[in-house]
Amino acid sequence: MFLIFNSNKMFFLFILIFSTFISISSNSWFGCWIGLEINLLSFIPLISHSNNLLMSEASLKYFLTQSIASINFLFSILMKMTLLKNFDLNNFLSIMINSSLLMKMGSAPFHFWFPNIVEGMSWFNNFILMSWQKITPMILLSYYMNNNFLSIMMIFNVMIGAIGGLNQTSLRKLMAYSSINNLGWMIFAIMISENLWIFYFIIYSFLISIMIFMFYTLNMFFINQLFINNMNSMIKINLFINFLSLGGLPPFIGFLPKWIIINFLINNKMFLLSFIFIMMSLIMLFFYIRIIYSSLMFNYIKLKWFKIYIKNNFFLFINFLSFISISSIILSTFLLF
Repeated sequence: MFLIFNSNKMFFLFILIFSTFISISSNSWFGCWIGLEINLLSFIPLISHSNNLLMSEASLKYFLTQSIASINFLFSILMKMTLLKNFDLNNFLSIMINSSLLMKMGSAPFHFWFPNIVEGMSWFNNFILMSWQKITPMILLSYYMNNNFLSIMMIFNVMIGAIGGLNQTSLRKLMAYSSINNLGWMIFAIMISENLWIFYFIIYSFLISIMIFMFYTLNMFFINQLFINNMNSMIKINLFINFLSLGGLPPFIGFLPKWIIINFLINNKMFLLSFIFIMMSLIMLFFYIRIIYSSLMFNYIKLKWFKIYIKNNFFLFINFLSFISISSIILSTFLLF
């Protein structure tokens, strides 16, 4: 049953949203930690279903990794409270706090749990994990940043996100590696300014919401389903638009925040970093285009009895969202002036 019709899960979803506000509005590290713990304990019932072994395994793995990150975070903040006068430890403590928050987000090189857990979850839970669950750690990260450490982590993220997605056949794992890659961009966006991060995050969440909504509607979990299924050509065009937008190709809306970040990098003469970011984006686009090309060009058997129909209201909604995705041309024109 979809989440909205289940009152029990709606309660946990409300607590999940509420816990994020507890963390980001707290005026002490301890309050932030409490918010993170409530967040963890409210997300687990959303993942786990007793009838599905994969989901139970995913919820256990998620609980263990998040607990380790929380213990690390709590240990670091207690160390900071007790050893505040010793400035030699300041750098070490900032790395400890940053790494525990990065682990909570599923950032590279602490990302190994992320694709595994994603594989055992429904599309809706995946959307929560890839968007909402990143808000709290990101905002806490902006309070206490170690720039040198985050710069290395940022490069790790864009590289692992691009290379890890190359040999994936599962759409959920593909979206997970895409999320890791975008996390690298997001970390840099939050280092520049919080407003830029909010802008990037809203556009990223909007794009993955369209993708996940389409996959959920078509009940798709693997790449081969995209070209075995006898889909309406309009659905394929929508997939095409949204995949390219997620990859950050110029006419689409996904390019806009990336363009602002690259602009900042070039203005500040960070040419090597901008080169790495652009190259990794090209790899991402390569495997997105490979999927689209296969689904558009494969000459499969068209069986008359095997057709996919989407209810009109869903279909119109997807078309409308895809139209917004192309609207970046208009937005970028406004930015130029």
